[in-house]
Amino acid sequence: MTDPITSPFGAFSTAREVAAGHDLTGRTAIVTGSASGIGVETARALAEAGAETILAVRNLEAGQAVADEINAVTKRPAARVMRLDLSDLASVRAFVDDWGGAPVHILINNAGVMACPQTYTTDGLEMQIGTNHFGHAALTLGLTPALEKAAAPGRTARVVQLSSTGHRRSDMLWDDIHYRTRPYDKWEAYGQSKTANALFAAGFNARFRDLGVTANAVMPGGIITPLQRHMPKEEMMAMGWIDEAGNTPPGFKTTEQGASTSLWAALGDELEGVGGLYLENCAQAPPADPNSRYGGVAPWALDPAGADRLWDVTRETVGLG
Repeated sequence: MTDPITSPFGAFSTAREVAAGHDLTGRTAIVTGSASGIGVETARALAEAGAETILAVRNLEAGQAVADEINAVTKRPAARVMRLDLSDLASVRAFVDDWGGAPVHILINNAGVMACPQTYTTDGLEMQIGTNHFGHAALTLGLTPALEKAAAPGRTARVVQLSSTGHRRSDMLWDDIHYRTRPYDKWEAYGQSKTANALFAAGFNARFRDLGVTANAVMPGGIITPLQRHMPKEEMMAMGWIDEAGNTPPGFKTTEQGASTSLWAALGDELEGVGGLYLENCAQAPPADPNSRYGGVAPWALDPAGADRLWDVTRETVGLG
């Protein structure tokens, strides 16, 4: 077994620290969910490093406010906003159509929903896997020609899939992915969606690495962001994420620290030509320790057979069967 891939960075490195020294002039990056949370810091670091950065967001007003702030710092039109609702496959198709044929050098599938009540997307998919996985998968597959166009000798185009340590809560529920009959469990559903994110990265990488496009999954770390919008304070306290005053415990990250592994996956020289991995704390994650609740990667999240099965289900679900 080869040694795991590491970097000069660690759990509490910032996005700007990871991006430092990279000149992204002439390259284009798309970051979904970049109107709030770690998506803002991801987009900011890419734009400040020179990339044309597209904020793919549902809320255009919020996204434009972020773009204006970034452009004021960069003193150039580094960031622009495009509408994308990942819970509506028609919106995803419209985004791809509007994109046209321009190359995409970096695609960071950052947006997500977590622990929401049982709801369904416009297309009748369970909301968490429908948004976190199927919406992003449709976007990535639609933009694949643009990613292939961006590939160059010695420099792959990169897809970054944000997963989570929450993937350890559930493998794929193949018999009832969308909770049509099984009792809904918001954390199990979230875990399944994050497993799907990792499996899709593995499946995509296996199919497109030889065409110059690689994909990796990322665990950003524990961060309090709008992702927790469906969680009452009492629940977050019971889970040990915050105290009575709203303070986080040691080990939690700031949003800029939470964006660092996404930046490393997108830019790190150590990952040139390398994909199909699950990354955390700016390094390749170790196997999950069954004696610890957090960290590491469960075997089902990188299982080649699971990745192939999800690939087929995904193509059929998003209308590419």
